[in-house]
Amino acid sequence: MTMGDRQMTDHNENGETRCGVVAIVGAPNAGKSTLTNALVGQKVAIVSPKVQTTRTRLMGIAITGDAQLLLIDTPGIFSPRRRLDRAMVAAAWEGATDADVIVLVVDAKGRVNEQVEAIVDSLAQRPGAKFLVLNKVDIASKEALLVLTANLNQRLAFDHVFMISAASGDGVEDLKQALAEKMPAGPWHFPEDQVSDVTTRLLSAEITREQLFLQLHDELPYDSTVEVEKWEERRDGSVAIHQQILIARESQRAIVLGKGGSRIKSIGAAARAELCEQLDRKVHLFLHVKVKADWAEDRDVYRDMGLDWVD
Repeated sequence: MTMGDRQMTDHNENGETRCGVVAIVGAPNAGKSTLTNALVGQKVAIVSPKVQTTRTRLMGIAITGDAQLLLIDTPGIFSPRRRLDRAMVAAAWEGATDADVIVLVVDAKGRVNEQVEAIVDSLAQRPGAKFLVLNKVDIASKEALLVLTANLNQRLAFDHVFMISAASGDGVEDLKQALAEKMPAGPWHFPEDQVSDVTTRLLSAEITREQLFLQLHDELPYDSTVEVEKWEERRDGSVAIHQQILIARESQRAIVLGKGGSRIKSIGAAARAELCEQLDRKVHLFLHVKVKADWAEDRDVYRDMGLDWVD
């Protein structure tokens, strides 16, 4: 994914550059993907109010000054119950491996529960700089923020603490500058106008899956996924994308389709509009629903999602 009009950046006087990996970890729904998008300056990761929206590791690429930040947006870390859960948690921790900086994102209006404590305790065993980012501070009281900061710093002495709102952008630039200062000297790994390592095929599936989270009932999105069946480049410069929405039970088909097919039309229209904007060309999107009871046990599905098969 690229952005052709991305602002050019000045290198330092010696022409030297810096580049490093920033792993963004935390519990589900802490705002990791929203923060990744804010740091990059445009949307590279799907977001929704529901937990566990992010399923795989993806990279957002941000530039500030002479530094290129390789931002690893990871799935939320939680107690896994099924194979897909285990694969998502494994992807999250793998994203933190060998990172130059690990950023722990915590929902500032929440509390330090067992889930957050377990993540902090695990981070204490890992090398590298660690930043604590309290997100959603715009809807948290000052007293609660101070208590939360003290509790977390007591468990792990973080190198820096930032209080931000990823949604509004407040405090994000200060965090970005601090991350840049921690990056080691070295060449940039990606062209200046590239903002993500996500393939356009995976991007298209993720955008449709985002609409499943936004438009369907609470439970169904977790029991579904999206696959790209066919990608057709057309002579007029447009692209035809054929996707199938995999669901686990026949009874879920009616939920996805909606009355008279109204829901799947709405999902398709919203996904198509965003794909046109992201790909900067006309998109023909064709969706159909397929019942596949064991899709969460299919190695090919995991490969397409960019997840490792975890026993």
